[in-house]
Amino acid sequence: MGIQFGREICGEVAIAACREWMVTNGIGGYGSGTVAGVLTRRYHGLLVAALHPPLGRTLMLTKLEETVGYDGQSYPLFANRWMDGTIEPCGYHQIERFFLEGTTPVWQFTVGDARLQKRVWMQPGANTTYVQYTLQRATQPLTLTAKALVNYRDYHGNTQANDWQMAVVEVDRGVRVEAYAGATPFYLLSHAPVSAAHTWYRNFELAIERYRGLGDRDDHLHAATVEFTLNLGESVTIVASTEPQPNLEGESAYQSRRSHEQKLMGCWEIQRSSRRTNGKKPPAWINRLVLAADQFIVDRPTPSDANGKSMIAGYPWFGDWGRDTMISLPGLTLTTGRPEVARSILRTFAQYVDQGMVPNRFPDAGDTPEYNTVDATLWYFEAIRQYYAVTEDEDLLRDLFPVLAEIIDWHCRGTRYNIHLDASDGLLYAGETGVQLTWMDAKVGDWVVTPRIGKPIEVNALWYNALRSMAKFARRIGKPHQEYEALANRTLTKFDRFWNRKLGYCYDVLDTPAGNDASLRPNQIFAVSLPESPLTPAQQQAVVQVCGRSLLTSHGLRSLAPTDRCYQGHYGGNPYQRDGAYHQGTVWGWLLGAFVQAHLRVYGNPAQAYQLLEPMANHLMAHGLGSLSEIFDGDAPFTPRGCVAQAWTVAEVLRAWAMMEM
Repeated sequence: MGIQFGREICGEVAIAACREWMVTNGIGGYGSGTVAGVLTRRYHGLLVAALHPPLGRTLMLTKLEETVGYDGQSYPLFANRWMDGTIEPCGYHQIERFFLEGTTPVWQFTVGDARLQKRVWMQPGANTTYVQYTLQRATQPLTLTAKALVNYRDYHGNTQANDWQMAVVEVDRGVRVEAYAGATPFYLLSHAPVSAAHTWYRNFELAIERYRGLGDRDDHLHAATVEFTLNLGESVTIVASTEPQPNLEGESAYQSRRSHEQKLMGCWEIQRSSRRTNGKKPPAWINRLVLAADQFIVDRPTPSDANGKSMIAGYPWFGDWGRDTMISLPGLTLTTGRPEVARSILRTFAQYVDQGMVPNRFPDAGDTPEYNTVDATLWYFEAIRQYYAVTEDEDLLRDLFPVLAEIIDWHCRGTRYNIHLDASDGLLYAGETGVQLTWMDAKVGDWVVTPRIGKPIEVNALWYNALRSMAKFARRIGKPHQEYEALANRTLTKFDRFWNRKLGYCYDVLDTPAGNDASLRPNQIFAVSLPESPLTPAQQQAVVQVCGRSLLTSHGLRSLAPTDRCYQGHYGGNPYQRDGAYHQGTVWGWLLGAFVQAHLRVYGNPAQAYQLLEPMANHLMAHGLGSLSEIFDGDAPFTPRGCVAQAWTVAEVLRAWAMMEM
């Protein structure tokens, strides 16, 4: 799918400022902004470096403010929104076309009879951003002045400059910026002349942060100016990097980026040709998701593996989360033909298993993972099952089996947060006051919005599948399997407790402090979609039907039925308001994968199932360009919210599409 816009989008700031581009470097760093060039988030910047890959994200180069001179006239190409609400200048009026070339955002500006093209990309494996300008059409030379606005702050923060003095020193081919003693220096370099500067630009307004109830003012330092003249066909590249001597040759650097993406598409084609498919070529929008998938895969070096891998849960603000990684792994790596990445991730997380639990989150600061999750560990089993189904890699299975056996043992005898197997019914119990353990994990201060203490349905569906997988793993490598079969049979026998005969669908949580929770939520869909369903065929069909009627939207499933008194159909406001709606009606894109799989199981109709995915093709052009959003409003028109690019949404749509191709 060609993602491109003309003046009808680019020239309307209200529209163009809501469409965001993103480039990444594979180590956790990224660049992001809007088509219009207006900063709307604290997270926007041309170089947000990962100083402790894949975390430690730090805003360095915020933007370049370009002004061109042509035929005696001066034209701004940039735009700023100020705290008084004004937008000045309005450089988006010069954008004739915007499009994505692979994952690279490209602007074409026209002034008079001249057309200037601008590209932005990052070097794989380095905190290095390239901005290249090419004069594609002109009848005389064009001059360009670019002011580099920089910062040095955590990407979650805001800057009020006061009297902050950064050390900006001219070096060969550019300037070196050191924000303060001990800060990581970074460089602004070019073959064009670069001069140092030091002027604070204050009071940028961040409209989306205001909508989110967070700090909406930011200051940035004009630290350098790049000035040059272009003749027809000539290019100049500006480089921002934490490396003192990056490659300054724009053409070779861009070819490196293009080669990386061509290799990804090659892996995708090999994977498709290796399995039986229906012979149809993938639609263009699915091919684009293959490139989007790579943006979440990052390095996570460990003491025993310098080449360890992980996944960023979502851009622009999430790090790597255990739950998101395990759910996303099949779609982002196996579906796209990159099993070696999956293998590395599975090994990496095995090193962090503690008391039978996979970590939920790696903090931005500090080395101690957080283990407050009950389902991430169970998704780990499913990720391994899918990996083995594709690769038949018995070596990895043998290596990880002791870890998996230990996990089962810990869950049977009890681990953190009262996670334990209830011997009376073979179901898994989890939770204690003040802790959020399932994927519905919103918490504001001491308020756990959806505590779900007890026996959540998706947790027990995952537990049942983990036990069946363990029995198969054990048989495959010649280990005793009877214990796992017995545990699974016990769980299956009592799983019928989840069936609410009066309402005709499943309880969401059993044995909560207030009894059984009959809220109509999407979690029951996993009792149908996972490979081993503990429900009868009639129950499976009933679950798919009720979720389809009450929860299904164009972009995913609502987290709560609209008929529930706690339902909230709009996601917005301050953190308290947003988190209060996060799992109380907000639509989650990643749930579409499970619904499609369940639909296929019940109805066996790929054509109908594909219709469920089609709206996502249009969504690629609406929020995070070329990627899929985290969440959407529960009420029509289902406006996208949250992260503009979410790993498990991309992964599950890809995986669901691949299921229909078989």
